[in-house]
Amino acid sequence: MVRVQIGMLGPLEIRLDDGGSIEVPGTRLRALLIALALEPGRAIPKATLVDWIWGEQPPSDAANALQALVSRLRRVLPDGSLDVQAGGYRLTVRSDAVDAVRFEQLLDQARGGADAQQAELLREALELWRGALMQDIGVQDSAAADAVITRLEGLRLAATEDLYEAEIRLGRGAELVAELTELVARHPVRERLVAALMRALVAAGRGAEALVVYQRAREALADTLGVDPAPELSALHVALLRGEIGAQDNERKTNLRAELTSFVGKNGDIAAVRELIAAHRLTTVTGPGGSGKTRLALETARTLLDDLPDGAWLVELASVGAGGDVAQSAIAALGLRDALLGAAPNAEPMDRLIAALRERETLLILDNCEHVIDAAAAFAHRLLGECQRLRILVTSREPLGITGEALWQVVPLALPAEDADPGEIESSSAVQLLRDRAGAVHKDLAADARTLSTMARVCRALDGIPLAIELAAARLRTMSLDQLANRLDDRFRLLTGGSRTAIPQHRTLRAVVDWSWELLTDAERMVLRRLSVFSGGASLAAAEQVCADTGGPEGQGDGKSTAVERWEVLELLTALTEKSLLLYVADSAPPVGSPGEPRYRMLDTIKQYARERLVASGESDLVRREHLSYVTELAATAEPHLRRADQLEWLATLEAEHDNIAVAMRGALAAGDAAGA
Repeated sequence: MVRVQIGMLGPLEIRLDDGGSIEVPGTRLRALLIALALEPGRAIPKATLVDWIWGEQPPSDAANALQALVSRLRRVLPDGSLDVQAGGYRLTVRSDAVDAVRFEQLLDQARGGADAQQAELLREALELWRGALMQDIGVQDSAAADAVITRLEGLRLAATEDLYEAEIRLGRGAELVAELTELVARHPVRERLVAALMRALVAAGRGAEALVVYQRAREALADTLGVDPAPELSALHVALLRGEIGAQDNERKTNLRAELTSFVGKNGDIAAVRELIAAHRLTTVTGPGGSGKTRLALETARTLLDDLPDGAWLVELASVGAGGDVAQSAIAALGLRDALLGAAPNAEPMDRLIAALRERETLLILDNCEHVIDAAAAFAHRLLGECQRLRILVTSREPLGITGEALWQVVPLALPAEDADPGEIESSSAVQLLRDRAGAVHKDLAADARTLSTMARVCRALDGIPLAIELAAARLRTMSLDQLANRLDDRFRLLTGGSRTAIPQHRTLRAVVDWSWELLTDAERMVLRRLSVFSGGASLAAAEQVCADTGGPEGQGDGKSTAVERWEVLELLTALTEKSLLLYVADSAPPVGSPGEPRYRMLDTIKQYARERLVASGESDLVRREHLSYVTELAATAEPHLRRADQLEWLATLEAEHDNIAVAMRGALAAGDAAGA
C-alpha cells in the first residue's frame, strides 16, 4: 500500500509520509481522486466514476475521457497508487489514510461504548473536519457527489449531538454553553442540540435561560416545520418547570470555569492587574487579538475570590450582536432569578441588575467588548455609578474610554534574543508556552540546542502571540517542528486548528485578525493596509505622506472610495494604536540634542495580514510609489546636513529609516524603476 494521507473533510489535502504534499490540479481530477478515496482498496466501476465526475452531462466518449483523467492522476500520485481492475479502477491506500473513511470508523467504534470512551472517540472523529466537505471539487449536477456530501454532513451533525450528550452526562455541561449556543443558532430545529443546550445551561446554574431556549425552539419548529416539540424535549421542559432538574446552588460565588491548560508567562501581569483592581473600580485589559487578555482576567479573578464576599462573575460578550443588551447578558451570567432581583420582573434589565448588585461586593468581568464598545462603556458607567461596592474588569482590544478607567496593556510573550544560548531560549516565556502546548500532542519532542533554536524561530515569527503559538503547537500533531517553522510565511493558511470550544474568532489565526479588521472604519482600514509597505516602522511624517488619500478609488478589496486628508492621518494612527493594531514606540536613545521621533510599528502577523489586504485593494503600486517618493525626498533632504553640525541627528534619522530605504530600493528594482532605485 502507498503511504499517503488523503484529507477531504475540508480542502483537499494529500500528504506524504516524509512530510511533503501533493497538489492535484483541476476540479475533475480532484473529483476522480475523491471518488476513488471514498472506498480505498476497492475497485470502483467506471460508470460510477463517470457519474461522479460529469453527473448529468457526461462526454460523448466517456470511457476515453475517464481513461485520460486516470492517466493524469497516476502521474500526480506516487508510483503504484492506482490499479486497473476489471471494469474499474482501484486506489491502493490504507482505509485509515483517508480522513472521511477514518471518520466513519471512529463513529462505529464509539457506538455502545462508555460515556468517557464515546466522548474521546467522537471528539477525535470531529477533529478530522477542517472545513466544508469537498469544497474544492467543483462538479456540477453530480447526484453521487451530492449524496455523499449529504450523508457525511448528516453523520457529522449526529456525531456532534452524540458528543455533547456524552459530555453532559460526564458533568461537563457548563463548559459547553457557548459552543452549544452557537450551534443552536445555526440549527434551531435540531431538537437534540436544543436539549443539550438546555441541560448545559442548567448545569451552569442558568435554568431561566434554558426555559427561554425551549420557547425559541418551539417557535422555530412551528414556523419552519409546522410541528410541536418532540415528546422528549417537552418532557425536559416540564421537568425544568417543576424544578426536578437543575436546583440552583445559592452559595455559588462564581461562574468561572476550571482551565484545562497551565498559565504560562504572565504571572507578573496578574500582580499588576490585582493592584489596579484594588485601586480602581474599573480596569480594562487591552491588547491585540490572541494576546491572552481573557485568560489573564480570569486568572486574576481567581486569585481574588477569597477577598470578594459576593464572588466574581464572567459576562461573555463575544456572541452578543452589535445591538445586544449587555445588561441582559450580565443577568444571565449571574444566574439571577426574578425573585432575587429586587425589582418587578417587567422592569428594564438594567434596572433589575442594579437592584440585584446595589449592595453586593463583587467583581464583574466583561469579556470581549470591542464590538459593543459604546454599549459596554454606557453599561459600566451607569452600573458603577449606582453600585458603589462593585468593581468591573474589562477585556477589549481598545479601552472603554470613560473617566476613572485604569488600563493594563497586555504585550506578547517575551522572546529570546537572536544570539540567545539554549538556557536563555528555554527560559523565555514564549518558548515555555510552545513546549507546554506541544507536549500535549508530541510526547517525544526533544530539548536539544537545535530544537530549542527552531522553537525560538517559530515564536519570533509569531510575535510571541499566545494564541498563535498554541495554534502552531496543535499543528505538531501532523507535521514536524522543522516543517512548521519553514511554513510560517503562510501562517494564515497553516494555523487553522484551533479549539472547537473556542469562540469563532479564536479558532484560526486569520479569524483573530479578521475580527479586528471588520471593526475598523474604511479610513482606518486604508491607513492600516498602506502602513504595511513600511519596514521597521513609520514616523508620523512618513505615514502622513504614504497613507493620505484625497479621494482616489479605494480599490477592489472594499469596493468603495475613501478620502483621508493628510491632517487626519494622526487621528487614524491614534485610533489604530488604541485598537491594538499598531505599536507606538518612542526613540529610546536619540542623539544628543535631538528629541528623537516616535514610530508606529506593526506586529509581523498584523503586517502580513495588512499586506494581503493592500494587494487585494489594488493599491500596491500606488503605495509603493508614494513610499519610494518619501524615501527619495528624505535622502535628498538629509544629504547636505551630513556635512553640518547636525550631522549626528540626520545620521540617526537615516539609520532609523534603513529598512525602509532598503525596501524602497528593492521595490523600485522589482518594478523596473532604475531611476528611483
